[in-house]
Amino acid sequence: MPNFDKILFATDFSENSDHAFQYALTLAKQFNGRLTIIHVINEPVDLRGFYVPHVSFENLEKEIEEGAQKMMATFVANNVTGFNNYETAIVTGVPWEEILKRAEVDSSSCIVLGTQGRSGIDHLLFGSTAERVVRKAHCPVVTVRLP
Repeated sequence: MPNFDKILFATDFSENSDHAFQYALTLAKQFNGRLTIIHVINEPVDLRGFYVPHVSFENLEKEIEEGAQKMMATFVANNVTGFNNYETAIVTGVPWEEILKRAEVDSSSCIVLGTQGRSGIDHLLFGSTAERVVRKAHCPVVTVRLP
């Protein structure tokens, strides 16, 4: 049986992610593995050149990153108890690409993420981060839906 010693968990701070995290944490505890919790700030649309009163693009990016840092701190405080072998990361980019990059760099043995369960036209237009990760990952991927 494979050893899941490096587990990558991707969160968007949704209820789905909170639910999926329990699976990632359980795997990390059972296999005495290193858990990396990653959040990807979706690349914002480039608004430079547009007039947006009292908000600069650089300030907007900074505020988004600061908000993500606070959300990560809250997530960890609320969800990671009795386990110290973890690290967090916040990156900017296309979520599925950044998740796969981190998995490759870390030589992750497993990726865990929640699914939004989009269907129909939503799925066609927006695609699925989970689906792309499953199709392209070099390691097993555990996807978890809300019950």
